[in-house]
Amino acid sequence: MSHAVDSSPAAQPGPDSPGGAETTLDDHVHDPYVIDGSQIQDPPRGWRASMKFLGPGMITSAAVVGSGELITATTLGSRVGMMLLWLILVSTFVKVFIQIEIARWSISTGKPAVFGYDEVKPRIAGRGWPSYIVLAMFFQFMTSQAGVVGSAAVALSMLMPIGGAPNSPISISIWVWIMILLAIIIHQRNSYNLIEKVSTWLVFIVTALIVLMVFGIQGTEFAWSGAELADGMRFQIAAGSMGIALSMFGLTGVGAGEITGYSFWVVEKGYAAWSGPNDGSDAWVRRARGWIAVMKKDAWVAWVVYTLSTVAFYMLGATVLYKQGLEVEGSALIDTISRIFTDTMGGWAGPLFLVFAAVALYKTILANVPGLARQTAASLATFNLYQWSDQKKRDRVMRVLMIIMPLAWGSLATFAQSPLFLVLLGGTLNAIYLMLVAVSTLYLSRTQTDPRLKDGNLFTFFLLLSAVAIFAVGVLGLVG
Repeated sequence: MSHAVDSSPAAQPGPDSPGGAETTLDDHVHDPYVIDGSQIQDPPRGWRASMKFLGPGMITSAAVVGSGELITATTLGSRVGMMLLWLILVSTFVKVFIQIEIARWSISTGKPAVFGYDEVKPRIAGRGWPSYIVLAMFFQFMTSQAGVVGSAAVALSMLMPIGGAPNSPISISIWVWIMILLAIIIHQRNSYNLIEKVSTWLVFIVTALIVLMVFGIQGTEFAWSGAELADGMRFQIAAGSMGIALSMFGLTGVGAGEITGYSFWVVEKGYAAWSGPNDGSDAWVRRARGWIAVMKKDAWVAWVVYTLSTVAFYMLGATVLYKQGLEVEGSALIDTISRIFTDTMGGWAGPLFLVFAAVALYKTILANVPGLARQTAASLATFNLYQWSDQKKRDRVMRVLMIIMPLAWGSLATFAQSPLFLVLLGGTLNAIYLMLVAVSTLYLSRTQTDPRLKDGNLFTFFLLLSAVAIFAVGVLGLVG
């Protein structure tokens, strides 16, 4: 495949082109948020040529495959069996259309979603009304991420207690702070390349292991059948499970934070810079549509990965735990979930599970530290606390937030000592936050996205269906 590059004197080699420098935030050579035409290159055609340009979706998958799967999906499966298998597929599928549409807007404008939310009318005191809610979502980030790091700390403490018994607050707190400090150190480089590579490896390792486990239990007393799978595809909700079902909708698949974060990653990957500024020409439309096509492949590959993982976690909870009458409760959640491994493979598998659980959960933190810091940094810029266009200051703000935010998560995890509650609360808040994202996406699509970049009526139908589903769940969350 050849990469056609703009022939003007200002043009530079594009990412992954021979001799080209990676156009990402960590290079400090070309700001990916400056769309000046110097990075223009033609998009690849077809799946094979597009594969090496994928990546943002794996960062999103790393953020997704964690708390929503290991904790929420498994918990729901342990309580209602296969009954809500259909909800996982609906939850992960419908949100992708919102994700793709806001990313389409970002590629066409070179701006992450947070700045688009600020342009949604009506305006209040000079700001789009969603901007105030986006800024407040800092607290939703705290609850969900504190629950995740707390759960990972429980697993590590059970594996290797420090300063106390395996389930003692002291040992769990020590592990919380070890992970928090490690995340801060890793992300002070603020490297897109590092985030993408680490995320990709961890996602595939976790997904492969848990899918193998699903088929591995077929040789045990907890084997699942085709009839059970068929029963799980009936559209029904068990009495008393609405609360956790709402939380699962918020936490499984891409949530509001992941959808918003994805818009940053597609810009930092280079899709917008490679498309070039919108000069209204047919050439720009062709390039932009081409890179949007690559983005859609990236989003759907990620969907396949995290949907497989989510279904696998749910099925394990719905078989091994549900068939024994074991429900995931409070601080005992990791110990209970570990029964999936120990009851099918023997006691020797317990330590293996604890390592697996810690990695699965901690990679969510590693993906969300830079992603949520970017969202908060952009939100602060919309309130004119600094200029987003100042790359050095923007980078400095992000680095500071990548210290402050993990410290806040660690503090809450240390004092709350209730990871399951925090994760479920974060999921419910995330379902409500999704309403804002859905409304803003539809507004920007209708008022700002170039019509020549849009897809056909079928995509529009699913986009509207996605927004309706998100709104329905959000309303139920508010009423409940």
